[in-house]
This record gives sequence, C-alpha cells and structure tokens, in this order.
Amino acid sequence: MEIIYKICLVFTILGAVNWGLVGLFDFNLVTAIFEAGSMIVKIIYTLIGICGLVNIGVLFHHIDSHPFE
Repeated sequence: MEIIYKICLVFTILGAVNWGLVGLFDFNLVTAIFEAGSMIVKIIYTLIGICGLVNIGVLFHHIDSHPFE
C-alpha cells in the first residue's frame, strides 16, 4: 500500500503545481499538454481528486497511529 500512497502523493503534488501555475500565470499545464475539454483531461483531474482524498485518509491514519508525545 505504501507504493499507492506515494503515487497518490505525486499526483497530488502535480495537481498543486498546476493550480499554482493557474493562480500565478493563468496557465493550465494539463490543458496545455492535452486538448482542453478532452476526456483525458477529465480523467487526469478525477485521478488527482481521488489521490487528494486518499492523502487525507493517510494524514488521519498517521495522526491516529502516532499520537503526539
């Protein structure tokens, strides 16, 4: 499962970088690489969203497993 968590973390970081580019330069890297409105863009955004949710679960699991000392 650790490999899946790391893959999800990478996708989440890529999504965050993309949103940073949108916020700073009004440049969407995903739509620049792929055709805007295409099915692959929707799949990429969906994967990034799912990975973000997985990372939320990892965060709370980590907090429950290792309480503050």
